[in-house]
Amino acid sequence: MQIDKSMILDLLRERGQQDQASQAEQELPDQVDTDQDSGLLQRFGLDPQELLQRFMGGGGMPKL
Repeated sequence: MQIDKSMILDLLRERGQQDQASQAEQELPDQVDTDQDSGLLQRFGLDPQELLQRFMGGGGMPKL
């Protein structure tokens, strides 16, 4: 699944992970693929499955 980088950055900031958000902003592609980029996501303490549930859990629409 593709997730917009800005949604991931917002999640990191909500969690108080400012340093990880800054680093992720530099390293993540604009559209993050939860399968292909799973290793990169895990470097920032993000579980790809958690992202899928969070952003696609509400009837298939991304949570804003």
